[in-house]
Amino acid sequence: MAAIPDRFSRLAALKLTRGAALRPEKAVLRAPDQEDVLVQILGAGVARNHFGEHLAIRNWYSTPEYMEPSAVAIDLLSRTRDESIAGKTRTVLEDPEKWLFLDTETTGLAGGTGTYAFLVGLAWWDAGGLQVEQFLMRDFNEEYSLLQELASHVQERPVLVTFNGKSFDWPLLENRFAMTRSVAAPKLTAHLDLLHPARALWKLRLGSVRLVELERRVLDARRLGWHRDDDVESALIPQHYFDYLRGGPAEPLVGIVRHNQMDLRGLAALFGKINAMLSESAGILDECESLDLFGLSRFLQRRGDNARAQSACAQALAIGLPADVRPRAQRELALMAKRRGEYDRAAEIWEEMIVDSPDDVHACEQLAIYYERHGKDIPRAMEYAKLGVAKLKRHRTASLRGLRDPYFVARCARQENDFKERLARLERKAQPSSPAQHRGAPEAAEPKASRALW
Repeated sequence: MAAIPDRFSRLAALKLTRGAALRPEKAVLRAPDQEDVLVQILGAGVARNHFGEHLAIRNWYSTPEYMEPSAVAIDLLSRTRDESIAGKTRTVLEDPEKWLFLDTETTGLAGGTGTYAFLVGLAWWDAGGLQVEQFLMRDFNEEYSLLQELASHVQERPVLVTFNGKSFDWPLLENRFAMTRSVAAPKLTAHLDLLHPARALWKLRLGSVRLVELERRVLDARRLGWHRDDDVESALIPQHYFDYLRGGPAEPLVGIVRHNQMDLRGLAALFGKINAMLSESAGILDECESLDLFGLSRFLQRRGDNARAQSACAQALAIGLPADVRPRAQRELALMAKRRGEYDRAAEIWEEMIVDSPDDVHACEQLAIYYERHGKDIPRAMEYAKLGVAKLKRHRTASLRGLRDPYFVARCARQENDFKERLARLERKAQPSSPAQHRGAPEAAEPKASRALW
């Protein structure tokens, strides 16, 4: 029986130590020992708290320079379509002193309980520049100390800014907090993940939206005074760390630390670029490329800012879009105009699409609907319906020659049948009124699909 209390005491020791987690204290730095080669070559200090030690590397950079967050940009980045954020959250979000940029280097990309974040990089705006602080564990037994220090920083600055951090970095860290059973994961007020707006804004032009590519082709990192010429490849980072743990050289960790610093600086600069594009400042989009403007239009449309989405799309088309993208932009611009009740403007766009767009059949259908319901010009509506049938036949013939899409012929047949039904109804409308119609006989019903279009 004496063993039972002992077992319960051991189980109690596994409970989460909430008191320490709720009031995390920052670690105290001490000078490194002379024989500690890694600390010397990193220019680091040894940080100690009640969980133990880890390394801390601190640097301040004058670039990227601080940019005041736009209230409009913050609103767009922090909400989905027509979904507002709470007032308290907005207040904290609009205070850049509460922001914390975060990036991690891990022992693998798979996640799960066996993956550690051996290097956690943090950055925040300070004195017009960027203050960077990195925590490195020299062995896995320093994880508790590192996580305790991270928790103290997040409590001070509870707005996290990451690049793919919602899907990878923060879930991994939350998992590591849970695994310790001693350090509680700090609560975030908000989390801005810049991967998603970056993908919307630049994927059409760049294809890849890796942070390195964005730095080179969007942020112009060399103009800012920094480069990655001797950067370590991300895929090699876990192996370098494992080699070090097995007694290998410490020098490769210098490259990993610098890689993490560059990611943090790139993240801060990327926010500045996105912030500028999403703000409502006059002339801010004049230097943007057409594909970026179209990407911006689609992002704004998804977030419910339809007026600015329409303006950006029109500007992209005016500058000039590639042949494979232009029809999509025309179609979306016409749809946005129609939704805003600007039917005449939508009709102008459909007229342009009939001439040189792969969506010419769709444009014919839309114009037939427009002239029937809004233009009140039945003969012209019939002309566009007949033109749609003719174009369908040409497309079907071309498809049979190339045999590229086995389902295209079936789609053409369905569309042709819809056009013929529309023509029959329009012909009845064009005939003189019959006595039955004068007595209030119901007119032939319009197909549901057509009614939904306008």
